[in-house]
Amino acid sequence: MTLYRILVVIHVLSAILGLGPGFVMIYIVTKAKTMTELRHAYVIRNRLHIFVMVGGTILLLSGLAMGSINTHLFQQGWYVTSLILFLIALAFGPVVLSPRSKPIKKLLKEHEGDTIPDHYYKMAKNLFFYERIENVLFLIIIILMVLRPF
Repeated sequence: MTLYRILVVIHVLSAILGLGPGFVMIYIVTKAKTMTELRHAYVIRNRLHIFVMVGGTILLLSGLAMGSINTHLFQQGWYVTSLILFLIALAFGPVVLSPRSKPIKKLLKEHEGDTIPDHYYKMAKNLFFYERIENVLFLIIIILMVLRPF
């Protein structure tokens, strides 16, 4: 097996392990009915986020390594577009998602009682809107990687 083929396997596995959990992170917290359940759901969500970060990092590095082995990839529209979309999605974390998740984290830490306050739902809706955009970006990237349309 060539180094390139090994990188392809690593790339596909990191996509499954890294991106897969990201698609269920919203669903996990939307089913919580009490603050206790919501806090627990966010603990699970944070644990899954580790897979997303590690898998996403390996995904980027393996993709760039494949590009460095086969430099003609940098002339392929699907590859360059995928890379640009991935970097945009990567920037979503600190630029878009983190500022919207900090108030939720504060609420989870400070709120007393077991009733989920109404303002949580507004904050979560805002956060999840941008997470869905990020998920769409990842779906587009996956489609580009599989179909290689241009």
